[in-house]
Amino acid sequence: MTLVDAIILGSIQGITEFLPISSSGHLVIAQSLLGLKLPGNIIEVVTHLGTLFSVIIVFRKDIIKYFFDFKNPLTKKYILCLFIGTIPALIIGLSAKSFILLFFESIKMVSFSLIFTGLILFLSRKRNNKKSKINYKNSLLIGISQALAIIPGISRSGITISTGLLLGMNAKDAARFSFLLAIPAISGAGLITAIDMVDQPVLISFNIMFAALASSFVIGYLSLKWFLGILENGKLHFFGFYCIVIGLIILLGV
Repeated sequence: MTLVDAIILGSIQGITEFLPISSSGHLVIAQSLLGLKLPGNIIEVVTHLGTLFSVIIVFRKDIIKYFFDFKNPLTKKYILCLFIGTIPALIIGLSAKSFILLFFESIKMVSFSLIFTGLILFLSRKRNNKKSKINYKNSLLIGISQALAIIPGISRSGITISTGLLLGMNAKDAARFSFLLAIPAISGAGLITAIDMVDQPVLISFNIMFAALASSFVIGYLSLKWFLGILENGKLHFFGFYCIVIGLIILLGV
């Protein structure tokens, strides 16, 4: 893997992490096109950490508010909802870790998952007209949908925001909860992978990993700011066309 490969993969992660088109799925596709066979999923974790930093920067005001206003009952409830939403992905990630890793080696699975993501994005148009805020029930359902996004090709942002919309939440609230929910999810995935790699040789140099992380952070920050504007215009389902087309192209080309 070269420095250019790392920057390409980091940029792809930065663009696709927040757009509802599956970053992990695109990383699998990109590695296949570049002829890369990387050990485990270290590059996915490194680039996800880059986009994690971009989420923290974009939502820093919310994070600071929740941290310093913890005594507020509404703040406590929101943080508890984030905790509840994290549980399903934690359970799936720990119990089916070795099985999930096999998905990262199957480009055919990615194609089916992208098509599934596209259908979910179209379904989000049938949103519940009942106005709803984040609560314990909604956070659990959004958390379950996030757990499905462990499979490469299923967009984490796409399926969690769509679930929020279908539950009656407005796009802004659904997006904020989705991206704040990404912080413990990505952090947990990075920690688990780091623990697994303690006794394994690191076959990717620090310079390459840093290039992937830095490019995913910069591009991720820009794409997140852009995507938040798209959401306010109600254009989420437009990405469904892209997911289905790319999924079909890959499926027919396999």
